[in-house]
Amino acid sequence: MLENKSLLNKNKMNPINLTQVYRSIITGFVVSMSATVYADLSQSNVAPMTTSTAPVVVSGTAPDDATKQAILRRLRELYGDRVVDQLKVGKVRTPPQWSQTVLASLQPNLKNVTQGRLDISGANITLHGNVTSDGMRSQLETQLGQGLSTAYTINNKLEVVALEQAVVDKALANRIIEFQSGSAVLTPVGQGILNDMAVALNKVGGRSVRIIGHTDDQGIPATNLALSLARADAVKAYLITKGLHAESLTAQGLGSTKPIADNATDEGRRRNRRIEFDVL
Repeated sequence: MLENKSLLNKNKMNPINLTQVYRSIITGFVVSMSATVYADLSQSNVAPMTTSTAPVVVSGTAPDDATKQAILRRLRELYGDRVVDQLKVGKVRTPPQWSQTVLASLQPNLKNVTQGRLDISGANITLHGNVTSDGMRSQLETQLGQGLSTAYTINNKLEVVALEQAVVDKALANRIIEFQSGSAVLTPVGQGILNDMAVALNKVGGRSVRIIGHTDDQGIPATNLALSLARADAVKAYLITKGLHAESLTAQGLGSTKPIADNATDEGRRRNRRIEFDVL
């Protein structure tokens, strides 16, 4: 993975008290404020987020109402009426020019990132995820750096992936493949999503695909690991019934080791209980 490509300032800031750090858990885009910003950019880079129906839920605590309203206006400029406001106002400590930095980081081209995440922790800005070209990777890094205080450092951890992966990501469209509670039995909703996935996977030209199961952190780690693999196997078996070749599919379970959201919330745990598809 490529990282730390842009260091806007070699001087280190004094440590910031992150006791009041807050997170936001957003379905199509996650934003949290204070000394830390977390943005989930898991939309497809084939279909921009503006064409998606995924809600953009904003939660956490802003230092004042003016900052809150500015963030909401910016998000609504980008994503329209899909923005769901769960943002509070409270006493939180932030680095210098934090509000301006958050607003500058909410860029339209973030819609071109798939399986992505934007973290602003203290004076460090880290962008994770996949894009389809080196040009887009460089462009996003440059845009994030424009107009920022020299106190901030950008770490570019974007990876360039094939267009086939984007096709698969677009089909999944940030949806969660559901199972019956505590089991590897697919629900009707989960089967419906897999019907869409079968169509998309048939478009990737016979490429091998890894099916990865994840769980939240509730319960015993070993049990979660076994459940995640059982669910990945169940997805593989279902896709085979839809015409996918068994030899092109592999299943893997990672348990709760790779969360994408905060396990301290119901919504975060729901999003961590997921199936991912990696085109190899």
